[in-house]
Amino acid sequence: MSDRGSDDFDDEHSKLGEYEGERNEAGERHGVGKATLPNGDIYEGAYQNGKRHGHGAYHFKNGARYVGDYAQNKKHGQGTFFYPDGSKYEGSWVEDLREGHGVYTYPNGDTYDGEWQHHLRHGQGTYQYKDTGAKYKGTWVDGNMELAGEYIYSNHRYQGNFVNNRPLGPGKYVFDIGCEQHGEYHKQEEERPEETLAPEVTLTWIPKGVSSMTSLAPVKEN
Repeated sequence: MSDRGSDDFDDEHSKLGEYEGERNEAGERHGVGKATLPNGDIYEGAYQNGKRHGHGAYHFKNGARYVGDYAQNKKHGQGTFFYPDGSKYEGSWVEDLREGHGVYTYPNGDTYDGEWQHHLRHGQGTYQYKDTGAKYKGTWVDGNMELAGEYIYSNHRYQGNFVNNRPLGPGKYVFDIGCEQHGEYHKQEEERPEETLAPEVTLTWIPKGVSSMTSLAPVKEN
């Protein structure tokens, strides 16, 4: 769904919407007010020279809601958006887009805490899976797990390179029992009939060796 609000309307178009609040000498919405938009959306908050500007709350008729900063009619600054499906984004916005640092809670309870760019996960961030407790911590590019990162499980972790949300290339498994396994993930394309879509791609882990790990002695207090 779109999380952009409807445009505001001036008094000369009052048949398209209603407004109660402060105005400037030019008759523009200016200060604090409440607007009921033609499609049923409602905005309550600050205005500047006829546009949403400052802190405000925008209620969508479909149940979505945004509470936060605006600049020139656009979500800009810090704000929280509550989506109709139960998901929520809390963090930085730039011209109506999720950008900067923010936390997104998905309908299934998964969370992403990290950097965003143009509405997509981009930069450094951590995605945690509610059902398993596992999490991915590392680099994101245009919404996908890419480059260096690690999967963290309850009793072990995988550290290595990722391509398009999958581990690919050199990496290692580190186990809580005190050892690690080095190896590489390789693509393995399976042949499929010509009338079907492109070949399926599976990943094969090729171990290179196991080494023991020496635990550091705890630091004694003086």
